[in-house]
Amino acid sequence: MLRKLKHLSQHRGAWLLLAAGVVVLELTAVGFQLFLGQKPCVLCVYQRAALAGLLLAALIGAVAPKTPLRFIAILGWLVAAAKTFSLAWEQTQLQLHPPLFATCDFFPKFPQWLPLNQWFPTLFTPTGNCTDIGWQWLSMTMPQWLVGISGVLFVIGVIILVAQLPCPRKNRP
Repeated sequence: MLRKLKHLSQHRGAWLLLAAGVVVLELTAVGFQLFLGQKPCVLCVYQRAALAGLLLAALIGAVAPKTPLRFIAILGWLVAAAKTFSLAWEQTQLQLHPPLFATCDFFPKFPQWLPLNQWFPTLFTPTGNCTDIGWQWLSMTMPQWLVGISGVLFVIGVIILVAQLPCPRKNRP
């Protein structure tokens, strides 16, 4: 099975499928914001940025999937999925156990060399509060869904990374 996964990771289609999945997640978030009036908080904006990192990793993997660049893409995948999970978990905890006085930041703190909120203000400017629950499906909020999705993506990424290790060959008589 690991050989099949390694073989799959060496094909552009698998990486493009990951990229398409991330694009669907990003478009869903933007759709909820623009068409359903959901206001993203600063943690939502950070989650979007982390997902954009996952998209970048998938595109890097799609560029040259049979080269060592694939390993950089897998590591980027793992880092971005872990960061998305961490941010979604933090927001879930704020929603489930809202603090009495503390709230999340009103302005995102992106690195000076990557001011996403200035380049793409519609996508990366927070207008909501991290403790607000504006949408639920099957009794789960958006960050709760993203905890599950990013957790699954991280586990898949770990399995793909393990699949890259050399497999011992069975001795056949």
